[in-house]
Amino acid sequence: MMEPPITFRNIGIVVKPDAEARAKADELEKWLGGRQIQAFRIRSPMPSQGRSSLPGPVPPQELDAVFVLGGDGTFLSAARWIGDRNIPLLGIKFGQVGYLAAVAAENLFSAAEAVLQNALVTETRMRLCVEMFRNGDAVLRETVLNDVVVNKGALARLAHIQTDIDGRYLTTYSADGLIIATPTGSTAYSLAAGGPVIHPAVPGIILTPICPFTLTNRPLIVPDQAEITLRLGEKSSDIMLTMDGQEGFEVRRNDVIRVRKHTHPLQMLTLPGQRYYDVLKAKLRWSGGRV
Repeated sequence: MMEPPITFRNIGIVVKPDAEARAKADELEKWLGGRQIQAFRIRSPMPSQGRSSLPGPVPPQELDAVFVLGGDGTFLSAARWIGDRNIPLLGIKFGQVGYLAAVAAENLFSAAEAVLQNALVTETRMRLCVEMFRNGDAVLRETVLNDVVVNKGALARLAHIQTDIDGRYLTTYSADGLIIATPTGSTAYSLAAGGPVIHPAVPGIILTPICPFTLTNRPLIVPDQAEITLRLGEKSSDIMLTMDGQEGFEVRRNDVIRVRKHTHPLQMLTLPGQRYYDVLKAKLRWSGGRV
């Protein structure tokens, strides 16, 4: 049985701190108001070290969708803001082509009309749950859409990261760091570090070492049901844990980091007929003909 179409009454707007994005957000608020739709507008925060504030107050219970005006960083901030809520996000890109923003800024209002008519497609994107334990107590629990990164500071020589999969020892990475990425995050930092590109529909988690000391340590894809546990080796110091590039935390010697698939995936709105491969080719500037 098909679900009844959503009647939109309340829409969130997360805005990049940019003059063009703010001006478009002003227009969007007026446009929504003319259709008797309440806009709940917040500003995307800047990345920070330590626990940063979320973009704004807790999303209201009656929020039907969120429009994200900015780039991939703003989209990741909005994904953190909604937390475990099943609220669909639509990315409106400003500037360079992004992977998470489905609609160009000039097409904002036609896309907004399509949202109100229930004419967009909803894609499910896997997220990760990352927890950090210190002396047996949970000191951190975050939801991640792109990646979890454990990396050394500017003065550290190497990070030694003991890695277990499902409670069994895998290896100790001696590297500048380790990236644990979702398929959505496979085109972000993991790709720059030599990791593979994975279609968002493929159920897997990527482990990509950053400049490994041992060249036999290569990127690894594990099932999305795997539980990954990280501990620092004895010689590690000045190590940071960063999530989606949004915030960073110091990791101490005896801390335990656990990463697993989150029970609540993200709902992302896209245009009908838009293909992931088209975005991929545009972003990576792949040629359409013979070289």
